[in-house]
Amino acid sequence: MFKNKTYIITGASRGIGAAIAKKLASEGANVTLIAKTAEPHPTLPGTIHTVAQEIEALGAQALPIQLDVRDIDGVHAAIKKTVETFGGVDGLINNASALNVTNTMQTPMKRFDLMIGVNVRATFAFCQACQPLLQKAENPHILILSPPINLNPKWFKDHLAYTLSKYGMSMCTLGLAEEFKSEKIAVNSLWPKTLIATAAVKNNFPAEVYKATRKPEIVANAAAYILSQPSTKFTGQFCLDEDILKTSGEKNFEQYATHPGIAAMADIYV
Repeated sequence: MFKNKTYIITGASRGIGAAIAKKLASEGANVTLIAKTAEPHPTLPGTIHTVAQEIEALGAQALPIQLDVRDIDGVHAAIKKTVETFGGVDGLINNASALNVTNTMQTPMKRFDLMIGVNVRATFAFCQACQPLLQKAENPHILILSPPINLNPKWFKDHLAYTLSKYGMSMCTLGLAEEFKSEKIAVNSLWPKTLIATAAVKNNFPAEVYKATRKPEIVANAAAYILSQPSTKFTGQFCLDEDILKTSGEKNFEQYATHPGIAAMADIYV
């Protein structure tokens, strides 16, 4: 399904982005790994180069590119380098995200600007820049890691800025799925039904919460299933990882538990 196809993945140095990259590579895809982390971080595991090494060990090809996704010139340069290296683009996974779950009075404008820039602006920019190339692909997909939109005030009151930024990504799915439909480019959102064992969760929540997480591989497997669907038939969907995997026939979700025996905690938007 993915052999010799090429996918650009943002936020690919660790966590969900790295897991998606490795899943696609394990099935023969070429992957462009985009992230800010090119050198080892004192508290965060993984770099684009360590992930590239893991992918090459699978027998696939990886193109690691260090980039602040808010840099529009860098966005276009990364896409150009991808085409020069692999010949085209079959899919884009907008995974890069900045997290800050604070209320309005505890959110500095610097953090607000970071979340809007990384989450909304970069998603829009990558989708816009990749569109001409995706038009040429056999089964073109854009996948955005963002939650279903729910206007219940409870999703806004505790972390308005973060919700604005994530729902901005979801609105890209809503709008672009309709806008790109005539070009047969699928645009979908994927979100975890439970908390996932990522550095963001580990650094922003208590240790007890981190224990009640699932491995990023559950999101990666769900992403692969979505990307395998016909782009003309599966678009404009807001998918939860567990639910979409049940659709594919999967039944064993205990395998994804970070700490077996501890029930996974629902994600903050579920």
